[in-house]
Amino acid sequence: MSSSLRVRPLRNARLLGAEPDGTPGPADLSGPEIIEIAEAAGIRGRGGAGFPLAVKLRSVASAPGPVRYVIANGEEGEPASVKDRFLLRERPDLVLRGLELAARAVGADRAYVYGSDPSAARRLAAKRGDVPAGSAPGISAGMSVGVVAVAPGYVAGEETAVVRAVAGGLALPTVKPPRPWQEGVRGAPTLVSNVETLAQLALAVRLGPEAYRGMGTPESTGTLLATLSGAGRAPGLYEVPYGVPLRELVTAHMGTDAGVTGLLAGGFAGGLLPASALDLPLTHAALARAGSTLGCGAFVLLAGDCPVGVAAEVAAFFDRENARQCGPCVTGTSGVAGVLAGLTVRSATVEDVARLERWGAALAGRGNCATPDAVTALVGSLFRHHRDLVDAHVGTECERCAATDVTADTRFRVSWEGS
Repeated sequence: MSSSLRVRPLRNARLLGAEPDGTPGPADLSGPEIIEIAEAAGIRGRGGAGFPLAVKLRSVASAPGPVRYVIANGEEGEPASVKDRFLLRERPDLVLRGLELAARAVGADRAYVYGSDPSAARRLAAKRGDVPAGSAPGISAGMSVGVVAVAPGYVAGEETAVVRAVAGGLALPTVKPPRPWQEGVRGAPTLVSNVETLAQLALAVRLGPEAYRGMGTPESTGTLLATLSGAGRAPGLYEVPYGVPLRELVTAHMGTDAGVTGLLAGGFAGGLLPASALDLPLTHAALARAGSTLGCGAFVLLAGDCPVGVAAEVAAFFDRENARQCGPCVTGTSGVAGVLAGLTVRSATVEDVARLERWGAALAGRGNCATPDAVTALVGSLFRHHRDLVDAHVGTECERCAATDVTADTRFRVSWEGS
């Protein structure tokens, strides 16, 4: 991807893709009023979990203590996504406006933008310099905004890792509880929110809850930014109303869905899905019922790729990127990655397959970082949809797997170079 990347709207979904219209919404909204708008609009987090924004805002606002912080999380550790980088490079005004509103909502006077993209950091610095304090879109009077840059990493965007890095530590997750809303930066209640979520807050305030809910579904309101890649096509970024069938998005991207044989859903975190999943609507509930997740809205399309080889590549990525702070990360992900790699080169046994299935079920909820959960989803989806294929790889060479080096950096990483 080049620095000229633009969002393609689907079904005229021009909320995030539209140029600023100079009407950022009321400047005198109180904190409770902002939270009420977030609740009435039904804004859910765009970082992965889909948690209601109003609940997070209210939790930080009501937490005890005189000091509070807000953090715009733009650390896009998910290899298959570029939406956060797009927003920080191309629409920093919208992110800063949402950050200002969130700070007002929780009563914070110190805010941070967090990420690892040097181009985004330069764009933010320029935007902050262009916008006087107290004007909109931008920074409200009395609010200080810092930019915190870290080395890129899958676990660096986990909320406790964000808090730890902003406070001057390593960008690695910590034991939970406490959660950041309870004890965050320097022990104070802290809101950590994805940059797209904050951009959506700015839009909901500008449009009003009723107009904002004019797109999407009752339980997944508004639009989301979806990154599509794979299947031999150049990656693309789309603004999509919630509820649109995945097949419609894929067809808009590729011109057809005929060659799609499966996909990785929600980035790497949602595991493998068969081609029949293209009929799913893009909602949190629909993907959850399919045993997956909408996650950050990234989809890697597969066209004839061997699911076992794909799983091996993704597991190898998690083995390289996990926090290495506890046993489930160090031994669990490496064990899974080792068996899957063995399946691609005919070295795995029937006993290895049994261990793989057992490990996959036992890793969920273990460790500080999210990689054990992602590995569980990956292995579970592989056995659920491709059990016969897994068994067929024992002692048998797969030509498709033989053509892939699963130990190399994943070929499913979406890069976006440029200024």
